[in-house]
Amino acid sequence: MDIKLVNIGFGNMVAANRIVAIVSPESAPIKRIIQESRDRGTLIDATYGRRTRAVIIVDSLHVILSAVQPETVAHRLNTKEAVNAVNNDPEE
Repeated sequence: MDIKLVNIGFGNMVAANRIVAIVSPESAPIKRIIQESRDRGTLIDATYGRRTRAVIIVDSLHVILSAVQPETVAHRLNTKEAVNAVNNDPEE
């Protein structure tokens, strides 16, 4: 099984196949999700003290905070998958 990793900033990586959502942290429901995750102990803060710009929710219900814009993370996710799809093409 090939694990694809996505850079979420400052050298931190997340397994691409585990990502459920990448959202902005401004709305009240997302702030509530962050607080509930903090209370459960499933919050991962990868911001290195900087402002949270993206909230990544994974299938294990862990919530990851990133200082990188959601659009940037999504672009890296799409680019990484495209590169791996080409590299794993059996017709080459």
